Amino acid sequence: MNQDGSSADRLAAALRRVIDLRRQLESDVKLRDTWRAVKRWQAERLRQTYADLLAQPRLRPACEFFLAELYGVKDFSQRDQEALRVVPMLARMLPERAVTTMALAVELDELSEQLDERVARNLMTGAVDDAAYAAAYRAAGTRAEREHQIDTIDRIGRSLERLARIPLLAPMLHMMRAPAEMAGLGHLHRFLQSGFDAFVSMGAAGEFLDTIRARETALMRLLFDGGQTATSVSIVPG
Repeated sequence: MNQDGSSADRLAAALRRVIDLRRQLESDVKLRDTWRAVKRWQAERLRQTYADLLAQPRLRPACEFFLAELYGVKDFSQRDQEALRVVPMLARMLPERAVTTMALAVELDELSEQLDERVARNLMTGAVDDAAYAAAYRAAGTRAEREHQIDTIDRIGRSLERLARIPLLAPMLHMMRAPAEMAGLGHLHRFLQSGFDAFVSMGAAGEFLDTIRARETALMRLLFDGGQTATSVSIVPG
């Protein structure tokens, strides 16, 4: 993934790549159905793994943001098209760090979609279950790619925590809601606002982010070491 140029250039390039990738995936009917099944299966796995965080009022909004907006099942194409259309405006209105965080989120999306596509290709002849998913996971990506995926999730979270401390940023996003809706940017605005609101309400995010890194790393190691039960929560500490 290209790290050169301004944050706005980086964001625009990542958006173009992920939009093109999703278009290709949607055009292959057989692969698309398996790819969607993989994403649904993973979404359920994540809800099992983080059921305790979802049950905590302080952590639930941030957890929902991660599960729904950074690694969800829903169609993100409209949000991404909206973002690509207004990259120059975002670069003028938002702090550089916020644009960089958006670029990171889209790059995470791109990597996750690439890995999910490979998992789906390894599952096209059978159902998605624990053993099949574990084998496809090992065949689909390297440890380095999976470690980079986990590291990027952590970087996005820590950047959102820092952005949440900027006094006027969250209120500004709330004031932008009506103009954004009128301009046809509702999906993008909801993504930005939900992320900021979640981290503002949570406060200190260190424990939350450390938990995600620890659990996802433990699961990655379990699978690469030959584990067959990706939905198991036995690896969850506490």
